[in-house]
Amino acid sequence: MASRVTVIGAGIFGLACAWECMRRGAQVRVIEAERVGAGSSGGTVGALAPHAPENWNAKKQMQLDALLAAEGWWAGIAQAGGVDPGYARTGRIQPVDPATPDRLRARIAAAAEVWPAPFRMALTETPEGLLLPVSDSGLYLTDTLSARLSPRRACAALAAAIRAKDGEIEEGAGQQSPDRVESPAIWAAGAAGLAALSIDLGRSMGNGVKGQSALLAHAAPDAPQVFAEGLHIVPHADGTVAIGSTSERDFIDATETDTQLDPLIERARTLCPALADAPIIDRWAGIRPRAASRAPLLGPWPGRPGHFVANGGFKIGFAMAPVIAALMADLVLEATDRIPADFRLK
Repeated sequence: MASRVTVIGAGIFGLACAWECMRRGAQVRVIEAERVGAGSSGGTVGALAPHAPENWNAKKQMQLDALLAAEGWWAGIAQAGGVDPGYARTGRIQPVDPATPDRLRARIAAAAEVWPAPFRMALTETPEGLLLPVSDSGLYLTDTLSARLSPRRACAALAAAIRAKDGEIEEGAGQQSPDRVESPAIWAAGAAGLAALSIDLGRSMGNGVKGQSALLAHAAPDAPQVFAEGLHIVPHADGTVAIGSTSERDFIDATETDTQLDPLIERARTLCPALADAPIIDRWAGIRPRAASRAPLLGPWPGRPGHFVANGGFKIGFAMAPVIAALMADLVLEATDRIPADFRLK
């Protein structure tokens, strides 16, 4: 078993892997180019929602395992470091299109087969919640599995837990060269890491996709999150509601918000009338790492013994973190490879 592990990147994958390695007895040093949560992990949305339960596969099972583990996993982190990540399993509500109720009944039946009790989907005309979205059919699809957390607080909670257990986090270290990093090393450097990996392997391993989101001042901390027209509307514990996100392949400025965010906010206000007058208190933009396979990239860095990759979280990094961290700790610390084929570097 490795006694000391280096982790490059203090976003959700890097911090989660570092924490899991520490829980198993390793000493950990995290090296971050800028600051904790500086990249895509510093956003606002934090929707932990399951894949559609139809056509079940290994990837969906892995995400389900992560969602089921999340409550206890984040509670342990909060206890260790004293920082609340804002996690709560508050469920989700989706307005139903008048043309889709029959299809959704099949989805509800599929969820009953693959989700463990008590987690279920249901159709209802009378949902609970302070952020009730408009529904042209008068019906709503609800589920009790979805959860939320605050991305920024979650990263802060992980950093606090790592430091409380005598782990090192070096911020402002700039970009690292693999030949100067002590191994074993886990590379979780987001979009910049995908670019470096692509150069090293001589083929595209993925790219950065810009996302923009916003926070509104509206207190509904116990309300279910809303998903409608491709938009996430997520109430947080601190009296805010997150709106997001865009997905932009082409962009000029990676971290500046622009006119593409305004329509999202207006759609959210239309979908949820309770937000009509809620003030905008924060706008955010960042680059999310999207692997060419569209699944997270996990495993040994080809041609670099002792170096490993955990990247490509894109929109599901926080939801998958507990399982990703366990897989990487198995591989790095115990040489046990449980990584699904779809997640391997190819």
